[in-house]
Amino acid sequence: MADIVTLIDPRKLQRNRDNPRLIFHQDELDELQDSIAKQGILVPLTIYKDRSSFFLLDGERRWRCALKLGLKHVPVILQPKPTKLQNLMMMFAIHNARRDWDPLPTALKLQELEKEFTQRQGRSPTEAELAGLASLSRGVVRRLKKLLALPQQYRSELLKELNKPRSEQEITVDHVLEVTKAAEALKNRKIIDSTKEDKLRRALLTKFRSKVIRNTVEPRKLVRMARAVARGELDRSVARAAVGRLISDSQYSISDVFKDTVERQDFEHSTLQLVDRLEARLRTHLEKRYRASSQLKESLHRLGAVIERLVR
Repeated sequence: MADIVTLIDPRKLQRNRDNPRLIFHQDELDELQDSIAKQGILVPLTIYKDRSSFFLLDGERRWRCALKLGLKHVPVILQPKPTKLQNLMMMFAIHNARRDWDPLPTALKLQELEKEFTQRQGRSPTEAELAGLASLSRGVVRRLKKLLALPQQYRSELLKELNKPRSEQEITVDHVLEVTKAAEALKNRKIIDSTKEDKLRRALLTKFRSKVIRNTVEPRKLVRMARAVARGELDRSVARAAVGRLISDSQYSISDVFKDTVERQDFEHSTLQLVDRLEARLRTHLEKRYRASSQLKESLHRLGAVIERLVR
């Protein structure tokens, strides 16, 4: 049987406290409000009743716009009241099919979903179970878990940033995750200690704000530097001094650090990996007794000439 659409005063509706979408950007609301003012609400809101109150399951942005426009009635579909766990699962499933959410508010609601499952089942959900409950991939769940592991000060700072229009946001979740991963890599290789870890993270975020660092994935060069130390290609004391300057010098960039320490070694290491793969490929070619085409022979001759110049 088809769902029955009825009309209700939007002032009688309340937002769903379990909605993972906590941030509503004003520019997006303004765009939707203009559309509703011209065409009305084309897709009914989905609601449920709890005692004498009505709560939203789907359609909070449409509801907010209706209130702003002073609409007397909005179309709704009334659904049975869900349990807390069902409510969270439905909110994830409904909104996951729509516009992407901001990751941090989603992570906070994912934490609630995990807690509710644990209380009901007497155990924590596996990663696969949690992904299924939230209609998310396991990769997304792992990323959201990394956000939850951030210190509270960074989560609070990100939430504050998210309330700005997107064009004015200077720091994003990706910035914080990238600098966190870089700082952890350096600490794990004993290039910095725990006291320097947060100083480095803060310094890098400040440089993102001041545009000294412009590329979101630039901190990955610090991870590569840490690997060079682990391989014995770079002295730990040299890396430590460079990171110290990165923290103290407001104009010293990650690219500067990389160039001053490990750029050549990192390039050579990558070249060695390519050579190893190419050698293995050519050996397989010989083992299979494939006849080399004229095109392959020509490419190998050119490669041989480059190699000859390099090793001379």
